[in-house]
Amino acid sequence: MTLRSVDLRKEPVEAVLDRMERSLGVRLEHETVVRKRRSVGARTDRGTWVRIERRGLDRIGVQGGDGTASAEALRGIAKPAWFAGVAWRDEAEPVMWRADETELLPGTPVGSAVVAEDPQLSEEWWAAMNASLDALAAQHTNRIATPDTETLTQELVAGTIHSVFPGVDTVVVEQRPAHADFNWANMTGPVFCAFDWEDWGMAPRGLDAANLWGASLAVPALADRVRSERRDDLDTRDGRLMTLFVAAKILGPYADPDDPRLGAARETAERAVEELRTG
Repeated sequence: MTLRSVDLRKEPVEAVLDRMERSLGVRLEHETVVRKRRSVGARTDRGTWVRIERRGLDRIGVQGGDGTASAEALRGIAKPAWFAGVAWRDEAEPVMWRADETELLPGTPVGSAVVAEDPQLSEEWWAAMNASLDALAAQHTNRIATPDTETLTQELVAGTIHSVFPGVDTVVVEQRPAHADFNWANMTGPVFCAFDWEDWGMAPRGLDAANLWGASLAVPALADRVRSERRDDLDTRDGRLMTLFVAAKILGPYADPDDPRLGAARETAERAVEELRTG
């Protein structure tokens, strides 16, 4: 069966929400519902948050789609506590629905995934972000990161980079745990907290830093700040590869010609290519 493309911002989800409420024993505060392309979230009557995701069975694999629950084992990271979860297979399509109940966030999302203006974050915020990323990198897991629900294999790295930067040696040297969807929509301010952990797992060093850099390119000073804060990751061989990985997604065949990030992405990527070639 072919999996149809679905946007949950437009799809009826009442039956899914009803099933989740019965399974977890909660009631949603429907005025708080946030609908995204493949997930729906809302506050509950017991002061928690529930996120429901639709994911094709072909994008689950052996990891089981329980990223948010498994992230509860991580230590030293500012993130909402996980309380409960439930999953079921769709009756009509090769799809799994999963709902996870977590602690409420300590603030609001910093912005959309890609920001157009400087969020004016405090020094304490940057210190907390760095502490969480450093703590994450020191942990151990058998999970593999799945950015955009795709398993992050060596082949995916090579194919993505070579689609824009052919001839680059894309062999990954160092793997570390990563959030894998680290952007401004998945962290809070003014108090730092990272959420939406469904895709976390092992990834080339620098993936999270490169993702945040790419999400900041429309604000050059912010992109420079990200690179400065995470230079220990981004100035490594794998950090440069992840810079190219993210830049290739911005510059690739589906690039928006009006994307304000294009010029900065191209400039930094060309520098990374030269640094990789000269060692």
